[in-house]
Amino acid sequence: MAPVPISPINVGHIDDVQELRKARPATIPERFVRDMTERPTLATALQPPDTVPIIDFSRLVKGNKDEYKSEMLQLTRACEEWGFFQVINHGIDLSLLESIEKVARDFFVLPLEEKQKYPMLPGTVQGYGQAFVFSEDQKLDWCNMFALGLEPHFIRVPKLWPAKPLKFSETVEVYSGEVRKLCQHLLEYIAMTLNLRTDFFEEMFGVAVQAIRMNYYPPCARPDLVLGLSPHSDGSALTVLQQGKGGSVGLQILKDNKWMPIQPVPNAFVINIGDTLEVLTNGKYKSVEHRAVTHKEKDRLSIVTFYAPSYEIELGPIPELVDENNPCKYRTYNHGEYSKHYVTSKLQGKKTLEFAKVESKKPT
Repeated sequence: MAPVPISPINVGHIDDVQELRKARPATIPERFVRDMTERPTLATALQPPDTVPIIDFSRLVKGNKDEYKSEMLQLTRACEEWGFFQVINHGIDLSLLESIEKVARDFFVLPLEEKQKYPMLPGTVQGYGQAFVFSEDQKLDWCNMFALGLEPHFIRVPKLWPAKPLKFSETVEVYSGEVRKLCQHLLEYIAMTLNLRTDFFEEMFGVAVQAIRMNYYPPCARPDLVLGLSPHSDGSALTVLQQGKGGSVGLQILKDNKWMPIQPVPNAFVINIGDTLEVLTNGKYKSVEHRAVTHKEKDRLSIVTFYAPSYEIELGPIPELVDENNPCKYRTYNHGEYSKHYVTSKLQGKKTLEFAKVESKKPT
């Protein structure tokens, strides 16, 4: 997770969007109003949501030969063509999904002064507040966040783990343990789609880094002016998203240069490929830009898990995936360095991945 910045960062005044919603101001504060080019068009929001590929995890684990083969082809297509997919029948108890959603909602409805006991300091990404804000004139997202580092234990900041609601920490621990196992299993199957050993990523990653972030998007009187979350790709290897039941359709991905809403499948996880897997696969599987939009009447809750290699690992394209037809597109770098670069940069499309790209040689 983010180091404490060496020099103070002046982020200016940041309004808490839940408090703004309660106050119902006549106009949206200027720091939330996006430039014309960034605003979501209502026409996009009204289009029927498309469905990203759906992977039936139970068919991979215990399906017959034909089911397994069919699901592996679907997984390969999802990674190559979409960078996003939804996983059903994932084996995690649905009551645990309900429990994590309940403690997340219960946290966000606490009084502001209670939540502010766990502040996300400027330049860091753990605690309550807004992450990725680095200046006083930067546009803000219509979102409240609460994030915690989980694994390995040295990234944890114990004073940021809330005392309320009851069972919050206990539920996060159990949930995160189950999601960690799911990430490990998914990476085994992803390795097989690349003709790599099943345990390839697990061996490479060492003690994988894992973090959780809960995002709460209150309704917004002018959803056409704001963004719930700025466009970005994730720095992780895999990201696992649980969408709260009954919320608005807020997640959008950039597909063929158009923003496409993703309709959540009940009890499914939305999985996306992060920058780390794009680098490791030499661009065969790409991370995808995504954003969140808001709704005039409905709120939205999402619970996001980020899973990535140990900070000590040196990362670069896997040699088996580099050849004459697929020359090396990314340099080798330390994952900890990249993580530091990612969390100290504002969310801006896939710009942080420039850190890893090999500069193309100009013809002489």
